Amino acid sequence: MAIQKVGVIGCGLMGSGIAQISAQAGFQVVVHEINDDLLGRGIGRIQGFIGKELEKNKISKEEADSSLKRIKGTTNLEDLADCDLIIEAIIENLDEKRKLYSALDKIVKPEAIFTSNTSSITIIEMASATKRQAQFAGLHFFNPVPLMKLVEVVKTIVTNEETIASLLEFSQKLGKKPVLAKDSPGFIVNLLLIPYLLDAIRAFESGVASKEDIDEGMKLGCGHPMGPLTLLDFVGLDTTFYIANIMFDEFKDTRYAAPPLLKRMVAAGMLGRKSGKGFYDYSK
Repeated sequence: MAIQKVGVIGCGLMGSGIAQISAQAGFQVVVHEINDDLLGRGIGRIQGFIGKELEKNKISKEEADSSLKRIKGTTNLEDLADCDLIIEAIIENLDEKRKLYSALDKIVKPEAIFTSNTSSITIIEMASATKRQAQFAGLHFFNPVPLMKLVEVVKTIVTNEETIASLLEFSQKLGKKPVLAKDSPGFIVNLLLIPYLLDAIRAFESGVASKEDIDEGMKLGCGHPMGPLTLLDFVGLDTTFYIANIMFDEFKDTRYAAPPLLKRMVAAGMLGRKSGKGFYDYSK
């Protein structure tokens, strides 16, 4: 099935980025939020990002206008009924996602593909809430969506080959580089990234070096664009804590066990950039 109309559930940081690049790639987009306030903020974020691209002459005025015209915002799930592809980008909560998919399964046309942008939850656990498990996969984008080239296409034990082929083609039309992963918590990137980030916290916690020297060591020694503690602040310590717990529950491997310092910082509200303070102070 040719994908022409895309439904995006959630217009937060990730959802708005997915809606934006889909519209800019020529797809009709319906983006859903739970209320008008959140929807307005999300649409505003899209307008702001496209406006910056226009200012930098990365796109023309005509391209900017036509992209924005292809996006329709809604608070009514019924408006997604004729979408060819659904991309869910709501809160990382399995119960909420299953509830959403169960409702969508009764609304959206039966031949449509369902996907989740989850970074940690097993896809089949969400797919089992629907009657279209063979047309259900993961489609994991990276933040910031308009700039990051990678997308992980995640195949469950029952996803059919036609669905995967459609999603690989769709990802390429967005200008992304898709990689195919099996349905295992963390997929490819977080499976390898989370232990690295947790080890960096343990190194700092045990006094191996200062946070600045740990970050500089990995930047200059390994050629990383930012050090692990800076990256933790960017991703969000609460997000990392949440993903680590899911992966530890799945694998029972101590590499995914959250260090005590991470638990305390999350409990204290030190979540990184989003809260103004994490390993570094962003309040100024």
